[in-house]
Formats: sequence, structure tokens, C-alpha cells
Amino acid sequence: MNAQYINRGLKMEKQKTMVMQDILDKLDDNIGLGAPAEELHNELCNTDYYIIGTYQSKIWLGDHVFDAIEKIKNYELGQFGEHFTDCSCAEKVANMLAYILGEEILGESPHLRDCWGRQLTEEDIKTIKNELNII
Repeated sequence: MNAQYINRGLKMEKQKTMVMQDILDKLDDNIGLGAPAEELHNELCNTDYYIIGTYQSKIWLGDHVFDAIEKIKNYELGQFGEHFTDCSCAEKVANMLAYILGEEILGESPHLRDCWGRQLTEEDIKTIKNELNII
């Protein structure tokens, strides 16, 4: 069997791991502390660019650029009924992919879901970090 087909199951694992580390680093810096739980994803993944620069974005996306575009289109169509991201811009694709992966990662935290409707405490941030470290 061709190696490219074997690796299809590992789509964007490197990118997901890097977004996960970025989220953990930001949680270490208490980003999101005191914010409403439902705003944590925005605080961590939407208040600043994940990657700046076309070259860096192309390197980060690597061989998964078309997988990323497909994921972005499916996400936007599902969320908004329309596709918005300019997929001709590597930087926009990389940043939108990081945003989506961040949402998926944070969705794995049962504690975060349990906190919905209230502000996050230091203990909440610690628990969320611990849950994400297990993934």
C-alpha cells in the first residue's frame, strides 16, 4: 500500500499538536482567567493571529493545505451556511484552521462545558489544562 494512503488517517496531527501546545501555553499564562467559559475559545484562538506571514503559513500547512481548505469550507458551511475564508491566502487558511482546531481541542474538555455560564477561576483553568494534557 502506498505510504500517502497510510498517512491519510493522520491528517493534520502536527498542526493539531501545535495548536494544542499554543492553547496550553496561553492557559499557563492565565489567558481566559476571569472570562466567561463560553468565551475561552475566543480568548485563546481569536484575539491574535496564530501565524503571521505567508511563508510560515505555507510551512505550517505543509502537505495538508487541501485538507485544511476542505475542513474550513465544511466548518463555515455548517456554522454560517456560507464559505468566507479567502483560501488563496495561506495566512488566512492557516489561521482559520488553527481557530477550528482550537475549538475541537477545547470541545474535549468536559470541565469547560460544565463551566458554561460562569467566569473561569484559576482552579477551572488548571482542570481544563489537565484534561487537555490527557488528549
